[in-house]
Amino acid sequence: MSITRYDPWNRFNQMQKELERLLDPRLGGASDDSSSVATCDWVPAVDIKEEADRFVIHADIPGVDPQNIDITMENGVLTLKGQRMSEQKEAGEGYKRVERARGTFYRRFGLPDTADASRISAHGQHGVLEIVIPKQERAAPRKITVETR
Repeated sequence: MSITRYDPWNRFNQMQKELERLLDPRLGGASDDSSSVATCDWVPAVDIKEEADRFVIHADIPGVDPQNIDITMENGVLTLKGQRMSEQKEAGEGYKRVERARGTFYRRFGLPDTADASRISAHGQHGVLEIVIPKQERAAPRKITVETR
């Protein structure tokens, strides 16, 4: 049986951290990971899928022209950045709430050695950016038999 130290403020501190994470407009409710940077205004949600011959990233970026997105690959790190422009809102138009994030976004993803940086492609449709990262073609492992003498 292990002895656990009782900290009456532990649950309160956990709840406070969770609320800060959920309400921070710069994070957009995203998980606390190293793929976003504190200098951005919002973080697009992404899905990352590994298939047999490629990796696929889907990023939700509605309202952003795909031509205004900068995607770079350097030293095994894929960087996705861009900006969603704000619309002009005139006073007296009757806005009660504005929840859609505006400004710059920035995400970084570390890619494995199997990623083929020279063949990465991207396209956007209906507010979803799809980035396809093919895997390098490598020779299949060869089984070597051990001979007895």
